[in-house]
Amino acid sequence: MSRFLSARFAALQAYTPGEQPQDMAYTKLNTNESPYPPSPGVFAALSSSEIARLQLYPDPEGKRLRAKLAARYGVSPQNVLLANGSDEILNFAFMAFCDSATPVIFPDISYGFYPVYARLYGLSYKTAPLKEDFTIDPKHYGGNDATVVLANPNAPTGIALSLEQIEAILKANPDHIVLVDEAYVDFGAQSALPLLGRYDNLLIAQTFSKSRSLAGARLGFALASEDVIADLDTIRYSTNPYNLNRLTLLAGEAAVEDAAYYEANAQTIIQTRAYTAAALRELGFALTNSKANFLFASHPALPGGALYRRLKELGVLVRHFGNPRIQNYVRITVGTQGQMDTLLACVRRILTEQ
Repeated sequence: MSRFLSARFAALQAYTPGEQPQDMAYTKLNTNESPYPPSPGVFAALSSSEIARLQLYPDPEGKRLRAKLAARYGVSPQNVLLANGSDEILNFAFMAFCDSATPVIFPDISYGFYPVYARLYGLSYKTAPLKEDFTIDPKHYGGNDATVVLANPNAPTGIALSLEQIEAILKANPDHIVLVDEAYVDFGAQSALPLLGRYDNLLIAQTFSKSRSLAGARLGFALASEDVIADLDTIRYSTNPYNLNRLTLLAGEAAVEDAAYYEANAQTIIQTRAYTAAALRELGFALTNSKANFLFASHPALPGGALYRRLKELGVLVRHFGNPRIQNYVRITVGTQGQMDTLLACVRRILTEQ
């Protein structure tokens, strides 16, 4: 650690992204990317003539993309915020809606960036325990006088809340923001969008990284009331008003127009998820009811860390977490049918070694 780092960050534990090893060709099932390329419209949008315009700043408001997203989701452009991935929305929200008087609450097992942001901004935070079956108990999220942050579906479990459960949490927190992080919603969960017009404390975050095949472009968006979006824009304009580059904006516009392509890919991933889950259960694995583009699995004869390491030796990357409650689980991104067959072949080989 540098002697120049501010003392307030001396104990900060940064977020750890999924590993990206370069030592060999891996079947990469560890970072929940889409196995399918962007749509043809995205390729067409990123033309040489547009690349030639990179000497110009992008539109800081992203007017065209906001309008397209607003039309798709049945809201006003003033209900849409654009961001450099949904992580930036989380960053803005922790700055905007949490402080010394307003702490934050999120599940004890969820997206690892939530506690990082809380510690980064010196916030008090509380973690609510998942139940034994890893489901979220909505009763934990009322009466805390805090901003609520929930991933739906949750990560890394993949378990989703119902619309009725989300509404109950919104009703229990009328004076505080409820941020619903819907990074994986397109793979079978219910979006909170139908509640948006009725609850001005609802903030929805989505991303183009998962179902829309643009993880490398870094594009996310938020949906909320005009006042909440204005609050987030105040933070954005105070940090980085040109947070999205010209090519990402163009790719996002094309992706919205090519919605049918991405919806078909999401359905294929859902089918591949079901196929892989059934095969793993036949091999003795226990799995959660994932509504995301990944599976969360454990085997009584294979500790999670050992399975992760042996799969990596065989050229397959999955994600393992050190939290004691989930240390016997691995999170497996759903790839193509061929990638999942490779995974299953490796798992069968590992089981014969026991």
